[in-house]
Amino acid sequence: MIPLSYYIILSAFVFITGVVGVLIRRNIIIILLSVELMLNATNINFVAFSHYLQSVAGQVFVFFALTVAAAEVAVGLAIIIALYRSKSSINVDEFQLLKW
Repeated sequence: MIPLSYYIILSAFVFITGVVGVLIRRNIIIILLSVELMLNATNINFVAFSHYLQSVAGQVFVFFALTVAAAEVAVGLAIIIALYRSKSSINVDEFQLLKW
C-alpha cells in the first residue's frame, strides 16, 4: 500500500508545475494546460484523502471538478479561437484588451 504522503508529494509537484507554467509562459494554450494541471493536482488530493478516510465524498468532488474543468476548457478554447481570429497570435503579451 502506497502511503498518503506520496500522493501529497505528487500532487504538490503537479500543482507547482502548473503554477510555474502559468507564471512564466506567454502562450495562452500552455497557460490553459497549466491550469488543468493545477485542477488535476487537487483531484489527486481528493482521491487520496477519500481513500485514506474511507469516504466517497472526495471522489464526488472529483466528478464536479472534472465537470468544471471540461466547461473551462470549452469556454477557454472558444476565447482563444476568437482572440486568434482577431489578432492572429496567441501570445499573452500582445493582448491588451483587459489592461488599463
